[in-house]
Amino acid sequence: MNVVPIDILLVEDSPSDVLLTREALRDARIANDLSVARNGEEALDYLRQEGEHVGKPRPDIVILDLNLPRMDGREVLREIKGDDSLKRIPVIILTTSSSDRDIGECYDSYANCFLTKPIDFEEFIDVVRSMEHFWISVVRLPPS
Repeated sequence: MNVVPIDILLVEDSPSDVLLTREALRDARIANDLSVARNGEEALDYLRQEGEHVGKPRPDIVILDLNLPRMDGREVLREIKGDDSLKRIPVIILTTSSSDRDIGECYDSYANCFLTKPIDFEEFIDVVRSMEHFWISVVRLPPS
C-alpha cells in the first residue's frame, strides 16, 4: 500500500523547537512532509502560494506558534480563519503560553487546538507525537 504523506506547515521561529518538532514527527513514523515558516508573514505567503512559495503544496495542517517576529501567531490565525480559501485548514496552536487570555483568544479566532509546549524535552516529544497521532491517524481532514 502506497502511503501519501501529510503536508504540515510549522510556523516557528525557534530553531531548537523546529528541530525538536522534526525529530518527534520522524520518530512517530507517520509519513509527513514538513515545511517551516520562520515568521507570520512568511507563513501567509506560503499558505497563499505567493513569492518564493508559488507551487508549494497546500498544507493539510498548520502548527502555529504565537510568539513570532513580524506578525504574531494571533494575527496569522485571524488571517487564516478569515480567508475563505484557507479557513478549513486545521490550525494547531503550539506555544509556550498557558495564559487563559491567549487560549480564549485563539479559540475565539477558530483555532482547532491549543497546546502548551512543555519545558522538558521528553514531554515536548510526547506532545508532538500525540498531536500528530490524533490529527493524522484519528481525524478526517477536509479535502484540499
